[in-house]
Amino acid sequence: MTAAIIDGKAAAAALRQRIGARVGELAKQGVTPGLAVVLVGENPASQVYVRSKAKQTVEAGMRSFEHKLPADTSEQDLLALVGRLNADEAVDGILVQLPLPAQINAELVLEAIDPRKDVDGFHPVNAGRLASGAPSLVPCTPLGCLMLLRDLKGDLAGLEAVVIGRSNIVGKPMAALLTAESCTVTIAHSKTRDLPAVCRRADILVAAVGRPGMVTGDWVKPGAIVLDVGINRVSAPELGEGKTRIVGDVDFASCAAVAGAITPVPGGVGPMTIACLLANTLTAACMRRGLPKPVL
Repeated sequence: MTAAIIDGKAAAAALRQRIGARVGELAKQGVTPGLAVVLVGENPASQVYVRSKAKQTVEAGMRSFEHKLPADTSEQDLLALVGRLNADEAVDGILVQLPLPAQINAELVLEAIDPRKDVDGFHPVNAGRLASGAPSLVPCTPLGCLMLLRDLKGDLAGLEAVVIGRSNIVGKPMAALLTAESCTVTIAHSKTRDLPAVCRRADILVAAVGRPGMVTGDWVKPGAIVLDVGINRVSAPELGEGKTRIVGDVDFASCAAVAGAITPVPGGVGPMTIACLLANTLTAACMRRGLPKPVL
């Protein structure tokens, strides 16, 4: 068996197109969604990510508000900026880029964001609403995974899903979303007994642990859907001295030989994350104004 490759780039482009069409409809009503991104410090990876977010925001017809602060910014000053963005009616979504410098309590900053503008979906209010099945803003990466699954499979009810990883950013919200789709869900982690055997039960296997190549083909049920959320930079001497490449948590070659469908890294889940950030900004803009939640 050779797995079908799930093209996250194509799925993200189609999603952005749908978002742009809905933004165009809102513009006729005098509404232009706005996304504010806050970057503290000069982390090179974060800078690239923020530039990509801003570019795609503008291309979708939304307003982009960038706030770049020095690395020695105080927690008090950052909280004051978040407060101003909470009060700014032109801003529908607020994203504070992680990681933050050591002098800033990231949890405190994320909790200061108005839950209605929390397009990362990390605020405890949104986490609680997701867990209870209430409408909420959902973390972007799990939302992107769910969209890929729906595109591929349609109805997910009754399927057995295993999520490897229990982070608040991916693992837990992914499990909640799959539960809401009527999957039978297991959250696996470092303390799980006989992890390979647990994974082999899965019709849907989501790897989100940050360990390069951890999931191998003998962990995968034949025909399963494998979503690789991992983004790991590893040494690549074959590309030259000091060179690196990005790999996932899944050993792609061995898993692709068994799975029914699989996401590559890069080009799988990653592109959907930013597209879903735009989707959340659109959703927030509609919800804040009492407009129907967009169906994307």
